[in-house]
Amino acid sequence: MADEKFVTLEAIVNELKLEVRYAPCPLKDVKIHYNQIFRPGLAFAGFYDVFMPDRIQVAGLTEDLYLASLEDEVRHERINTFFDKKPCCVIATHKTEISDYSMDAAVRNGVPLLISDMNTSEFMAALIAYLNVQLAPTITRHGVFVEIYGEGVLIVGDSGVGKSETAIELIKRGHRLIADDAVELKRVSAKTIVGSAPDIIRHYIELRGIGIVDVCRLFGMGSVKMTEKVDLVVELEPWETGKMYERFGMDENYTEIMGNKIPSITIPVKPGRNLAVILEIAAMNSRQKRMGYNTAKEFNDRLLQQMGIDPNEVVQGP
Repeated sequence: MADEKFVTLEAIVNELKLEVRYAPCPLKDVKIHYNQIFRPGLAFAGFYDVFMPDRIQVAGLTEDLYLASLEDEVRHERINTFFDKKPCCVIATHKTEISDYSMDAAVRNGVPLLISDMNTSEFMAALIAYLNVQLAPTITRHGVFVEIYGEGVLIVGDSGVGKSETAIELIKRGHRLIADDAVELKRVSAKTIVGSAPDIIRHYIELRGIGIVDVCRLFGMGSVKMTEKVDLVVELEPWETGKMYERFGMDENYTEIMGNKIPSITIPVKPGRNLAVILEIAAMNSRQKRMGYNTAKEFNDRLLQQMGIDPNEVVQGP
C-alpha cells in the first residue's frame, strides 16, 4: 500500500464512544486506511459491483427496515453474502440491535460489530470529519506556527531570522503557540490546511543563547494550542537595501501547500522593527480581507475618486 497512514479501530471507538458488540481481535490491531464510508443498502439488495470491504460499513434504520421487509430465507442469504465479503468493520447507528443471525455471520467471518447511539447522518458526519483529519495527507515544514487573534499564522524564513523570538513576544502579548521549528501540516479538505506540532516537541520553543523553553510551564495552558487552521503564511527575510517592498498591499500573494493556496506576505526584518506588532496587524488585516473588507482597495478607490476617475471603470490587471 502506497499510503501507510492509518487509524486504529480502537481509536475510533474511543473518539466516538462506540459500543463493541463483537471484536475478533484487539481493536488496536484493526487498521483503517481510508476515510470513505459505505452504506451497505445496495449490498443487502444484492449489488456488489462497487462494494469495497476495506471501507467502514455504516448501517442505519433504512438498512434495518429493508432487511426486516424480506422473507426470512432471503434475509439470511443477504446477510450471509454481505459478511462473507469480510468488511473491515460494521457499525450500526440509532443503537440498533444486532440480530443473532447477523452476530453469527460476523463471528464466522471475523468482522467487528460496533453500535452507536447517534442517528446515521450525525454519526457519519462525525466519523468522516475524524477520519479526514487522522488520514489527511501530511507534510512537515520548517517554521513557527502561532494563533494570533484567532488566525493561524505560519511564520517561515531562514534559520536565525527571528521566527522563534517573534513567537515568544507574541505569546507574552497573549497569543498562543502551536508549533516551533517543525510544523506538521495536514490537508483535511480542498480548502483547509491544519497545522500542529510533532508530539516530541509540542509546547517547546528553542531560543538561541537560552536553549529549549517549555512555553506551557512558563506562560500557562492559555499560551499553547494543539492545532489550528492555516489562514496566513508570513515569510520573514533580512531587509535588503534598495529592494522594493509592498507599500499599499494591493497585490494578493499566495503560498501553495499541498495544492491549497494560502494568502501570504513577506515582511523584511531589520533592527528597530517590532515584528510582534506587525504580525498582529497582518493577522487582523487578513481576517478583514476574508470578511470582505480590503483597506488597500478602499484607499485606492478614494485616490481614483479624488482624481475624478470612477473606480468601477478601471480595468483591473490579471
